[in-house]
Amino acid sequence: KILSATVSEHTGHWFVSVQVEQEVPNAPKKVEAIVGVDLGIKSLAVCSDGKTFENPKALRSRLKQLRRLQQHVSRKVKGSQNRKKAARKVARLHYRISNIRKDTLHKITSELTKTKSVVVIEDLNVSGMLKNHRLAQAIQEIGFGEFRRQLDYKGIWNGCKIVVADRYFPSSKLCSNCGCVNDKLTLADREWTCPDCGVHHDRDLNASTNLKNYGIKVVASSVKTINSPTEKEALTPSMLLA
Repeated sequence: KILSATVSEHTGHWFVSVQVEQEVPNAPKKVEAIVGVDLGIKSLAVCSDGKTFENPKALRSRLKQLRRLQQHVSRKVKGSQNRKKAARKVARLHYRISNIRKDTLHKITSELTKTKSVVVIEDLNVSGMLKNHRLAQAIQEIGFGEFRRQLDYKGIWNGCKIVVADRYFPSSKLCSNCGCVNDKLTLADREWTCPDCGVHHDRDLNASTNLKNYGIKVVASSVKTINSPTEKEALTPSMLLA
């Protein structure tokens, strides 16, 4: 049922947004159970199943072009038609950068929510991360907040539960093999070896594995609360998410 239509224009592109009312079918059952997702700058998302989504670097790869176009604007006479044309070129490039970022986030969040029953992510302190001026631009261009927003509503659409780990959960410093916490780990350490069990870890993959384990515990505790199973029952991810 069509309710309304809105016509809009953006940098020379015209759009019609149609608002409709429709029945949403029940989400299909998932084959794959649970996945932990570690967000980052080098790789946008690293999953506990080994899959990696690369960062498109939409802004950084076009900074040189953007600076050149902005210089063209500053050199034109104010109020002239040439200045307006140059400004439109800058706006179109900004629009392209925005579209690349949104397209990447939509593809990742759609794939995760359509194929997984539970997605576990961290509650990132983005405002605190932006205080690091060396990483602020890279963090802003990724759009962690938009990633979380898309996961939330697509999770409802596709029947996928979104679990958010506590902000202080040591996903990167925790050894996924023995549970040892490596307090000496720094941001520059992309790989590290556990001082207790000696297992060598990729930082991002280890973090995503710890997030997955965190999600299994959360789901298990919620099932115990609702169904009150006996302690002898084995709660595996496949059983919990059947």
